[in-house]
Amino acid sequence: QSHSEANFCVFLSVIFVCQVYMACQSMLIVLIGSTSSSSSSSVSDQDEGSQQDSIVTEVRRQEWLLVHQQSYKVSLAGSLFFVGLLLGNVVFGPLSDRVGRRPVYLTGLFLEVIFGYVTAFSPSYEVFAGSRLLVGLMNGGIGLVCFVLTQEYVGKSYWAMTGTLTSMTFAVGIALFGALGYFIRPWRSLALVSNSTGVLCFLLSVTLPESPRWLYSQGQTERAEEVLRFMAQRNGSVVSNLRLHRVGVAKAGNHSNQRAGILQLMVHPILRLRTIVLMYVWYCCSLVYYGLTLGAGDSSGSRYVNVALYGLVELPAFPLCMFFINRPWAGRRKSMAAFLCLAGSACLCTIFIPENSSGSLALLGKLMVSAAFNIVYVYTSELYPTVIRNAGLGVCCMSCRVGGILAPFIPFMRSVSSSLPFIVFCLSGFSAGFLGLLLPETLHKPSVDTLDQLSPSLSRVLQTQVLTINITSLLYVI
Repeated sequence: QSHSEANFCVFLSVIFVCQVYMACQSMLIVLIGSTSSSSSSSVSDQDEGSQQDSIVTEVRRQEWLLVHQQSYKVSLAGSLFFVGLLLGNVVFGPLSDRVGRRPVYLTGLFLEVIFGYVTAFSPSYEVFAGSRLLVGLMNGGIGLVCFVLTQEYVGKSYWAMTGTLTSMTFAVGIALFGALGYFIRPWRSLALVSNSTGVLCFLLSVTLPESPRWLYSQGQTERAEEVLRFMAQRNGSVVSNLRLHRVGVAKAGNHSNQRAGILQLMVHPILRLRTIVLMYVWYCCSLVYYGLTLGAGDSSGSRYVNVALYGLVELPAFPLCMFFINRPWAGRRKSMAAFLCLAGSACLCTIFIPENSSGSLALLGKLMVSAAFNIVYVYTSELYPTVIRNAGLGVCCMSCRVGGILAPFIPFMRSVSSSLPFIVFCLSGFSAGFLGLLLPETLHKPSVDTLDQLSPSLSRVLQTQVLTINITSLLYVI
């Protein structure tokens, strides 16, 4: 049994390694876009290394000198990455619902590695900025598909654990990138080395199978059985009479599957309310999360230590999530709202203390919003049916990326008032927390595969329970 579980974890481990790679790409601009070497650098930054190589000090071509009036281009490059994330969520989410998780994931990962090398060898700022946009496009797409795969490879009872581990490895990737940046100072070398981990991820990912849950929801029952048998063989199990029930949802050409599309998120009355609320919650989570994270390089002290700390501080959030979201008195909904309000409270408290002492509260705010961000990933995947899950996650991630696009510019508000960024984070946390209470609880509720199963009729509920037991029990046995 232990040998079987260890073999099965290989599939999830490959996706978790990919999260480390995506974290490095997300945080790249924080270190290689450092402005400490400009004429406005502080004494402490000078001590850390005024000769640090970054895109700000790139002088091979004159237009790379991003100081004075052109310093905004550093934040612009960071925002272009998040624009790419937004577009990737919009394009890759519905696409993977139609053609499958695996082909979309592998194609996106391959192209992200290619564009990552373009970043490292960019001859001009324009090429650099364009490559960051394209890297973000692929990063957003495969990040979404990665998360869905970790959910659909296992039964619903494991969704909270796999979702938490996905976010945890992303946080570990941030911390590792801070350490990597300390030892590799030239920005081109740092971009090259951090992107090379993507090659390893791609080579490992070609062994991943398609999601059996997606195949089943599309009526491809025979292929779903083949994948489950393959997974059983990899786990060292022998399943001779594996057959999925041929019931309504698994019939090819089923009408509910055909009409499932991104427009249903606004047309369907139940999905419409969920989508609007979730879009705002994702936006606020992203704004606060990336606003605090991207500001790590501007905080006092070593930027490398700050980046590592802003990654490591997320790790305690995940056992907290696992504890609260599986408790009946807390669940997904109340836990998410509570952590968002606590993040807002931490940011509010920073307003009333000296600026040079606000770092600890900012880290506490990052801890709380990381916990909320982890919960909203799991919570959202449970609120959408399988046939439209990636499209729903894609639209929510699109709203999330709007917050990411704005996040690099939030630190500039300090020129008006040092407390203004934290006021924005505070209001965002509180408003999203209270609005999230409008959503239904999903703890111990059966997973939904089709739009018809959102109907409250008794027959639909019974059918949903049968299908959930059917898929989940097979995944558990394998």
